Amino acid sequence: MVRTDSENTDFRNLVKDLDTFLRITDGDEHEFYNQYNHIDVIKHTAVAYLNNQPVGCGALKPYDSDCIEIKRMFTKSEARGNGIATKILQELEAWAKELKYKSCILETGIRQIEAIALYNKNNYQLIPNYGQYKNVINSLCFKKDLL
Repeated sequence: MVRTDSENTDFRNLVKDLDTFLRITDGDEHEFYNQYNHIDVIKHTAVAYLNNQPVGCGALKPYDSDCIEIKRMFTKSEARGNGIATKILQELEAWAKELKYKSCILETGIRQIEAIALYNKNNYQLIPNYGQYKNVINSLCFKKDLL
């Protein structure tokens, strides 16, 4: 696992793979979601490697003074089932604690069955949709307090 930023080539390439995946999964709603996922403003990213190959990523984006948002979570299909997404999530949570944030929030789509299972397994609680997702029926928002 490498902590880096959004200039990292491996991170950028994984995000391209993520966007390709989401274009299919989100369908007509992809452009709506995509407008909130620009990586040029993200300073905290993590990239996971398997056999020296980049296979997963995630990022942190400040939401307010106490809360940070988890963004751009992705694991390549061929690397799934190895616990990589959980390791990325745990790394991001540890980093958020080091940065003195008290909680993490995130949004995922209702069609992202694997993502929903990941967040439930890692003790994220379903919350009312926040910010730009407030009235989006195909969005699910989660929160986890960092103790």
